Amino acid sequence: MSIFQKFFVILLLVNKTIKEDKMKAIKTEKAPAAIGPYSQAIETSGLVFASGQLPIDPATGTFPEGIKAQTRQALTNAKAILQAAGLDMKNVVKTTVLLADIADFAEMNEVYAEFFTEPYPARSAFAVKAVPKGALVEIECIASKE
Repeated sequence: MSIFQKFFVILLLVNKTIKEDKMKAIKTEKAPAAIGPYSQAIETSGLVFASGQLPIDPATGTFPEGIKAQTRQALTNAKAILQAAGLDMKNVVKTTVLLADIADFAEMNEVYAEFFTEPYPARSAFAVKAVPKGALVEIECIASKE
């Protein structure tokens, strides 16, 4: 069996496992509701995949001012979703940070560090052409139930 055939078999097994485990939607009113056809998070196979969180205050529906406040709100929203799944930030294994301006990276990183302890999750951070609704930052995460 070639390496590609083995890889394909592994993909099929993973897909079958995910389908057998079923996907469970995670939802909380302590974070902004999804603004499209997606879930706040999905739990499957011992992992929780949280959708990208904009810095929307769920109580007011507004963004705070500045990158630090927006980063704090986006991570607070992510934390609320994880708590709805029975997890917290120490369970996060991977994050993706989308920035409207890469010049905001240092200030975002300063606030980001307040939410995580060692071992820190893996992370990717990108500057994008635009973040939805004119936000300065959006943050998604993957957490493990183990």
